[in-house]
Amino acid sequence: MARRKKRKVKKEDENSGSSISDGDGIIVLKDLTKKFSDNVVLDNISLTVEKGKTTVIIGPSGCGKTVLIKHLILLLRPSSGEVYFKGRRIDNMNEIELNKIRIRFGFLFQGGALFDSLSVADNITFPIRQHFKIKHWNQYDELVKNKLSMVGLEGFQSFYPSNLSGGQRKRVALARAIALNPEVILYDEPTTGLDPIRSDVINELILKLQRELGVTSVVVTHDMTSAYKIADRIIMLHNGKIIADGDDKHIRNHPHPVVQQFIHGQVNEDDLAVLRASGTIFQTQFLPDDFEE
Repeated sequence: MARRKKRKVKKEDENSGSSISDGDGIIVLKDLTKKFSDNVVLDNISLTVEKGKTTVIIGPSGCGKTVLIKHLILLLRPSSGEVYFKGRRIDNMNEIELNKIRIRFGFLFQGGALFDSLSVADNITFPIRQHFKIKHWNQYDELVKNKLSMVGLEGFQSFYPSNLSGGQRKRVALARAIALNPEVILYDEPTTGLDPIRSDVINELILKLQRELGVTSVVVTHDMTSAYKIADRIIMLHNGKIIADGDDKHIRNHPHPVVQQFIHGQVNEDDLAVLRASGTIFQTQFLPDDFEE
């Protein structure tokens, strides 16, 4: 078996800022901490995201999953620590410099975040119009057609979000996320609010885009069925730290009780005891007729 090469860290370049070798991954977090006032949400996290792979982040609500992926494109800035993209440090960049980095990312927001007043076509071209001057509109008609075809919605160009189902809105939002041909796509709870069949459509699209476009994907989800299907690697956050990291087999057999409780959807014994405890039953029960109109 070939031995894995050790990471090589380049010396700091005084003109361009610090950098790391490409072998470290397309995105690297080093000792990243995020605090909101006295609340530590991310606690000294180091993470390498491998190029061309799908990394899934799981964990209970409020554990910092969305906060973590927002740091990957500096929608939030760390309280301490460093963020690198393709070997270049980006957490110390200004907003103008960051915009040049962000166009290499696509972001599928949890609710889709489509503009209700814009047609499907205009929603998809919105990020292009934000960053570039449009010279030949006929090319953009072809682009919209191509992106919608990739998500199975060709012919929906003139529709508005209010005319679409929840699953269709997610797919339009995904078409918008790939409008600029990103190298990385970030997914925040992509299957939330969808039935199992529509959820699996999104799973298949995530796999398709990774396969056909060669993108790197980072997915935040509570959906373990989705996680097991799409992930090359699964990371679990708990109390601001990574407590599990590996492929689906590693996660399924992980010895940490918090991991097992989460992936099986089980309430822990302490919470269960509180829920089962006898509560106070008030003798007086109010009926609708007891209130004045």
